[in-house]
Amino acid sequence: MGFYATYLLPHLIERACGAPQIKAQRQRLIPQASGRVAEIGLGTGHNLPFYDAQKVDHLIGVDPAGAMLGRAKKRAAGLGFPIEIMALDGENLPFDAASLDSIVVTYSLCTIPDPARAIREMRRVLKPDGRLYFAEHGRAPDDAVSRWQQRLDHWLWPNIAGGCHLSRRPDLLLRTAGFEFDWLDRGYLAGIPRILGYHFCGVARP
Repeated sequence: MGFYATYLLPHLIERACGAPQIKAQRQRLIPQASGRVAEIGLGTGHNLPFYDAQKVDHLIGVDPAGAMLGRAKKRAAGLGFPIEIMALDGENLPFDAASLDSIVVTYSLCTIPDPARAIREMRRVLKPDGRLYFAEHGRAPDDAVSRWQQRLDHWLWPNIAGGCHLSRRPDLLLRTAGFEFDWLDRGYLAGIPRILGYHFCGVARP
């Protein structure tokens, strides 16, 4: 997995995460983030062009994948607001409690080894009146699709997709951690295979 994970996987993820359907989800969500912002799962920085420089005071990008952060740093050039990039995992955030105005997490909860712990950390560091902006793929409501997602999760998909899981439920993970939703959209994105195409997009508050 060394060569694949280091040289091939980042290119595959870059292409998948740059799909037009995914870009549209980012465009509707990211400009809402404001104040002191942390993005969990920065990856190659696909969200960076969509932040509103008039709203963001400071952005901290967190991601454990060092191979991808080089691209993120290039995308961060000339954004118009301060940005700090940290090679860290999402389960242990180095921020004080109630210190962030906004948290952004897009297409990352599927990959974080312990998503429940990561979401509890997000809730800890978010201000009481802060907001969490999220877009994720996950388990489909259709039994046939869901069964295939779970089969692939069990023996294949995480090994070829950088730890990604197809059958997680980001909405349930957030509710279990104590978040409530300002709004939540769910549904298949057109043009994406159904095992990957069921998406959750919304805004949550502690």
